Amino acid sequence: MKYKNIALSREQLINALWGVDFDGETRTIDVHIARLRKKLDFQDVIQTVPRVGYRIACP
Repeated sequence: MKYKNIALSREQLINALWGVDFDGETRTIDVHIARLRKKLDFQDVIQTVPRVGYRIACP
């Protein structure tokens, strides 16, 4: 919630979650975001920002 309404890139999310030594693909973030949206019913809360990444939309 620290970065609500601010778009974060996939690389920024990877560095924050797994650190610089992460060897996977940036598409890993897409899979995790999809699972969070489904599990927490956050379809309207976690928004995709085209060509940038994701943001948490809070009023």
